[in-house]
Amino acid sequence: MIAQRTIKSLTRAVGVGVHSGQKVELTLRPAPPDSGITFRRVDLPSAVDIPVQATAVSDTRMASTISPQGDPDAPKVQTIEHLMSACAGLGIDNLIIDITAEEVPILDGSASSFVFLLQSAGIELQKAPKRFLRVKKTVEVREGEGPSLKWARLEPHDGYVLTFEIEFNHPALNATGQRVTFDMGSGRYKRDIARARTFGFTRDVEMMRARGLGLGGSMDNVIVVDEHRVLNSEGLRYDDEFVKHKILDAIGDLHIAGKPMLAHYTAFKSGHALNNQLLRKLLSDESAYEVTTFEDETLAPPGLAELAPAW
Repeated sequence: MIAQRTIKSLTRAVGVGVHSGQKVELTLRPAPPDSGITFRRVDLPSAVDIPVQATAVSDTRMASTISPQGDPDAPKVQTIEHLMSACAGLGIDNLIIDITAEEVPILDGSASSFVFLLQSAGIELQKAPKRFLRVKKTVEVREGEGPSLKWARLEPHDGYVLTFEIEFNHPALNATGQRVTFDMGSGRYKRDIARARTFGFTRDVEMMRARGLGLGGSMDNVIVVDEHRVLNSEGLRYDDEFVKHKILDAIGDLHIAGKPMLAHYTAFKSGHALNNQLLRKLLSDESAYEVTTFEDETLAPPGLAELAPAW
């Protein structure tokens, strides 16, 4: 049986939110089978639980934000995609995340710190079958036309593969890889995807700060690009780090569905908003998907039954 997974012990991290600039502490706790991933705002007069699910997403500007039942006026947790991506990369199904502010800490701007946190707590197999979301027919969302066209698609596939293409028409980004295909069954998430950092442009900093965003961003947690080049002294971690970060985000956004995918995700210039629209469109059509388990691991797509190896 391919079993559900949680962590073995409690683990903590402290950092700042990339947009809020607020100091925040996370405490990750084991959770029982079939409970899913839940954020718990413990800084409020009464703790508020926010289960992670597609309909809980209440804002997708610059990040994925969730709130109870997707109510934008309710308590929220922002910027969950990097932590969700790490959970997907390690196959974590069930987790309770206590958080002391409304934004997940950015840490180093990638998912690698969250991978380290989860692995340091240990990963435990649970006595319940892992439930996969198998896509049965193609679902697609599109936005804009011509140069502003963006789209994202889920197609039936025996496994979980993601393909992403970016197009920024910027010299620094054009000099790197623009398109990546990644197979989640390869066991290389931590090596090939998790270390890809978020990126931003100096031309956007003033606008973001005026909107109260990016207040915790720095070259310690963001790749900063001016009109011509990458400003971080250490350069890029991957030759194609920009597009790999978009795949990292997409993995996290899709894991908000609450179950790992069996599908081929393909996207062109997509972001958090389109990714959530795609999930909602899929889940609104009961003929487009099914929930499946594997009592016999040998019948599962290659690589999905193994625990991710340590670095």
